Amino acid sequence: MIRYILAVLLSLMMCHAVCAQVIARYAVAAGKVSRNNCIVRTPMPATEDTLLLLEELSGNKRIPVPVTINRDQLWWIMSGITPAGTARVYELRTARREEMMPPRMQAEKRPGAVVLQQGPQLILQYNSGTVDPPAGADSVFRRSAFIHPLWAPNGAVLTNIFPNAGHRHHMGIWNPWTHTLFEGRETDFWNVQKKQGKVRFVRLEDVVSGGAWCGFTARQEHVAFLKDGKEKIALQEAWLVRAYPAYYNGARREWDFTSRFRCAESEVTLLQYRYGGGFGLRATPSFTAQTSQVLTSEGKTRKDADSTRARWVKITGATPQGTAGMLIMSAPENYDSPEPLRVWPENMEGGELMFNFTPTRNKSWQLTNGNVYTLSYRVMVFSGDLTPEEAELAWQNFAHPPVVTRTL
Repeated sequence: MIRYILAVLLSLMMCHAVCAQVIARYAVAAGKVSRNNCIVRTPMPATEDTLLLLEELSGNKRIPVPVTINRDQLWWIMSGITPAGTARVYELRTARREEMMPPRMQAEKRPGAVVLQQGPQLILQYNSGTVDPPAGADSVFRRSAFIHPLWAPNGAVLTNIFPNAGHRHHMGIWNPWTHTLFEGRETDFWNVQKKQGKVRFVRLEDVVSGGAWCGFTARQEHVAFLKDGKEKIALQEAWLVRAYPAYYNGARREWDFTSRFRCAESEVTLLQYRYGGGFGLRATPSFTAQTSQVLTSEGKTRKDADSTRARWVKITGATPQGTAGMLIMSAPENYDSPEPLRVWPENMEGGELMFNFTPTRNKSWQLTNGNVYTLSYRVMVFSGDLTPEEAELAWQNFAHPPVVTRTL
């Protein structure tokens, strides 16, 4: 009798798999490069069904694949290694409620912050609330709209804020513009101690948990302080941040950082300057000239990377939890790509590290009304280290994603 019941249940399950409606079928081609745990996205097909399951077709197997559906886009991870010149096939079908997978990537709203995590493992924190500087510091350094902490997979904190009296304005990961021309006046949104301008959080537009990524969209504004004591918004900005599942036995994780900005009213010129805008990082104080290393896609190190250009920059160092680091990748579509770099020399502040992809280091950038401008970066945080070849492959996966073809 037990065997009979099991056989009936198995038959019903097989029938459902056969009878389930296939919404779409996709072929994902690796192209000319090998893919490693590659992020895939494609337009979401029109359907009224709300319970959907993505499966990879591998021989006779149908392997469930976690997804995130957001803004009419379907996202998943093409897990493992996909050799160059090969393709993998996926089907999106209707599903029963009990087949649905709970979201493994979580974005949690907390007082004054959004925290991204995978299970108990913390990924990063975006600070929407205003954070006060250390006691005794000028209140001008109070700041919102930045990322800190950023955690490595081994739990090490890789960022720092309010590092010392000389650089209280360094805030984890942030990207205000330093040297701008706004309504005929030079305005600095980076060095807030000048009291010319500041970046502020405005509101959260999107907080997403899912199977393939978790993240948020935050609205920010670059505010100019005018001579008459009034304020005026110069730039309106949106940060789109997405974090993906860990891989390589949990030792590596990637997350995307995109800034979209436009003039609020008057035109703004981002003047040529040696740092500012782009992706700004104040690294953990554990990373010094003696305990950390910098390597760029062009083979430059901390000794000679400043003012050069790079597709990616790898920063590795010692932490209390062990060796860890970041691979910071710049999108080829970014302004004046491959972007110039600002890398602090080894004699700055005991050898501590400030790094900046600075798109206006070599030339100015005129922003005009009615246009939206975009800068995109991908960051791999890792425990241990990775080779230059692995770093280049990660950039290729970011800059030239696999081609998705809908075949049904």
